[in-house]
Amino acid sequence: MAKLIIVSNRLPVKLQETEGELQYKTSEGGLATGLGSIYKEGDNLWIGWPGQVVEDAEKQKQVIAELQKESMYPVFLTEAEIKEYYEGFSNETLWPTFHYFSQYAVYDQQFWDTYVQANQKFCDEVVKQADPDDTIWVHDYQLLLLPSMLREKLPDCTIGFFQHIPFPSYEVFRLLPWRKKLLEGMLGSDLVGFHTYDDMRHFLSSVNRLVGYGSMHGWINTGNRSLLVDSFPMGIDYEKYSQTAVSEEVAKREAIYRSNLKADKLIISIDRLDYSKGIPKRLEAFEKFLEKYPEFHDRVTLVMLVVPSRDEVEKYKELKEEVDEMVGRINGKYSHIDWNPIQYFYRSYPLETLSAFYRMADVALVTPMRDGMNLVCKEYVASKPDQTGVLILSEMAGASKELSDAILINPNDTNQMVEALYQALTMPVEEQKVHMTSMQESIKRYNIHHWVSMFMDRLSYVKIKQLSMATSYLDTATFQELTYSYTAASSRLFFLEYDGALIDYKNRPLMANPSDELIELLHKLGSDPKNKVVVVSSRDKDNMEDWLGDLNIDIIAEHGVWIKQKSAGWQTVLSLMDDWKSDIRLILELYVDRTPGSFIEEKDYSLVWHYRKVETGLGDLRARELVSHLNFLATNSNLQVLDGQMAVEVKAQEINKGKAASYWLGKYPHEFVLAIGDDWGDEDIFKAMPREAYTVKIGNGSSIAKYHLDTCQEARWMLSKLLRLSNSEQASDAMMTG
Repeated sequence: MAKLIIVSNRLPVKLQETEGELQYKTSEGGLATGLGSIYKEGDNLWIGWPGQVVEDAEKQKQVIAELQKESMYPVFLTEAEIKEYYEGFSNETLWPTFHYFSQYAVYDQQFWDTYVQANQKFCDEVVKQADPDDTIWVHDYQLLLLPSMLREKLPDCTIGFFQHIPFPSYEVFRLLPWRKKLLEGMLGSDLVGFHTYDDMRHFLSSVNRLVGYGSMHGWINTGNRSLLVDSFPMGIDYEKYSQTAVSEEVAKREAIYRSNLKADKLIISIDRLDYSKGIPKRLEAFEKFLEKYPEFHDRVTLVMLVVPSRDEVEKYKELKEEVDEMVGRINGKYSHIDWNPIQYFYRSYPLETLSAFYRMADVALVTPMRDGMNLVCKEYVASKPDQTGVLILSEMAGASKELSDAILINPNDTNQMVEALYQALTMPVEEQKVHMTSMQESIKRYNIHHWVSMFMDRLSYVKIKQLSMATSYLDTATFQELTYSYTAASSRLFFLEYDGALIDYKNRPLMANPSDELIELLHKLGSDPKNKVVVVSSRDKDNMEDWLGDLNIDIIAEHGVWIKQKSAGWQTVLSLMDDWKSDIRLILELYVDRTPGSFIEEKDYSLVWHYRKVETGLGDLRARELVSHLNFLATNSNLQVLDGQMAVEVKAQEINKGKAASYWLGKYPHEFVLAIGDDWGDEDIFKAMPREAYTVKIGNGSSIAKYHLDTCQEARWMLSKLLRLSNSEQASDAMMTG
C-alpha cells in the first residue's frame, strides 16, 4: 500500500543523551504539530536528523529501532556535516541570501560540496524506505537538491517540496554561484509550494531566467515533465492555542505576571535571535515612541522575549551584544524604581508561559525585516479569547498577506512604527474587537490542518493531471511491436515534423538546414515504394523547397497552407486571404522596436515574431503581452495566435497541420502510420491520426501522443533502424524472387 514519507532536516523529536540513556523530546514547532497526525497513520514515515550526532554503530541501531516504533527514521549526520552543511551552507549561505541579507552570505566551495553530500545522504536513506508508488514530501531550504536526486532514483514517485522561508527576487538569487543547480534540484518535484504569491513569482522568474523554462499559470514544462508551483499560506493549530489560552494553568501564570508587571499597557515581542527579525529597529522605534509620547511613561512596558539561536556565530554574537546594549541604554534612560520600560528575557519558554503573555498583551509587535510566514502573530491572535488586542505586523512577513486587519508597517520606517504604536495603544476596544474577530475567523479557517490538506490535495491533482496527459516512453518492447507492424504493412504513411523532431531548434531559423545525414535518411526512406513520407513544417514553402524539394517525399509547409507531393508543384488546400497581414505587421514591428534581438518572419499566409535571441525573461514577458494583444484583436476575426517555441505566429484560423495531414490519410491507403512531432502545434497532427497509428512526441511533456522519445536524435535513430529493416526485407524478397 502506498505511503507518505515526510522528509525534513530535523525530526519532530530531539534526541538527548543523559548519563548514557537516550531520551526523545517532542518538538513544539508548527510543522511537527501540523503533520503529527499524518505521519503516524498506516505505514507513513518521517525521515530526518534526530538532533544529535550519533557515531557509535550500536547506538545508531538502538535509535533506529526506537524511532521506527514512532513512525520515524533517522539520518545520521557527522560533526563535519552539521558544521558545513547545516550551519555552513544552509545558514551562512542560503539563509542570508533568501532573507535579503546577501552581504552576510558566505560563498564557500567546501560548504557547497558538503551540502551536496548531505542531500545525497538524505536521498539514500529515503530510497531505502520508499516504494515506487509512494508520495514524498520534502521540506525547506536545507534540502533543495533532494527532489531531483529522488526523481533520478524513483522516477515514478510523487514528490512535493515546500519552502518555509522566503524565496528572493532573481536579482538577489542570482548572486549564488550554485544558483542553477539549486533550482534544478527543486524542479525534481511535482509540486513546489511557497507561503506567498510573491515567493512563487520570484521562483518562477529565476527558473525562467537561469534555467530557461517558462511557465503558464504556475505550470512549468521542463520538456520531459510538467510540474506546478503554487502558494499555500501556512497556519497554526488554532484550537490548541485558543484552548490553552483559557486553561486554568495559563490563568494562574497570568495573575503572577500581572502582579509583577505594573504597567497599564503591555506590548509583547517574541523572536528567535536573528538579524532577519528586525529587533534593533524595533527597539529604536520604541525608544522614539517614549521620546515623542512621554504621557506613556510608567504606563507601558515592552515585554521582549528573545529565544537563543546560534549565538556562538560572530554575526549573531554581535546582534546579541547590540540588543543587550540597546535594552540597557533605554532602560537606563527611562526606568525608575517602580517601572522598567523594557522587560527583556533571553531564553525559551513553554507554551503556557507564552500563552499567558499573549493573553496579557494589549499589543503584539511583530516586525521582521523579512519572514517566510511568521506564526507568532497568528499565535497571538488565536490566544485572545475576549477579542481585544492589536497586532502591529511587518508587511515583509508572509502573514501580512492574510492579516490585513493588523496595523501593517514597513519595518525600515521607524516613524511609521512609532505612530503605529500610538494608534494601537489608543485604539478603542470596540474597534479592536472588530479587527481581532476578523483575524480570528481567518486563522481558524486557514489553520495548519487546512494547509496540510490543501497541499496534499493539490499534489494529488498534479499527479492526476500529469498521468492524464502522460506518454509512455517508446521502449524496446514497443519498438519491436512497431517494427512488426512496419514490416507486415504493404503501405505506410510517415508524418515527420521538421523542427524539433528531425532536427534541433536553432537560434536563427535559417541555420536549421538539414545535414547530409538527414538528407540521406529521408532520401532512402522515401525511395521505398511501400513508403509515403510527408515532412511537416511551419516554415515557408520556399525554405522547404530549397532544402528538401529534390527528395522523393511530400511536404506540408506553413502549418498546412501549402502542400507539395512528389514531382509536383506547390498548391493550397484552401482558398485563403492575406489582407489582414498589413495591420498585424504594424503591431509586430512595434514589439520588434521594443525588444532588441527580436525579428519578424513573413510567410505567404502567416506572420511570425521570433524572440529566441532576446534576453531571457524579457522575451517571455513581451511574448505574453503580444499574445494577449493579438488574441484580443483576433476575437472577432478569422485569425489564430500560436505561442510556439520562442516564437509567436499569427495565421488564418482554418489552417492547421492536422487538416493537411488528413488530406494524405484520405487519399492514400495505409496499413501502417507513424507520426512524430514535438510541440503543441503538432497536437493537431496527432488528433488527426487513426486509432491504430503510432504517435510519438519528442520530449515528455503533456501530449495526446501515445509515446515519447527524449530527443530528435532518438527519432532519427528509430527511422534509420526501420530503414535497415526495410532494406533487409527487400533483399530477402529479391533472393526469393531469384
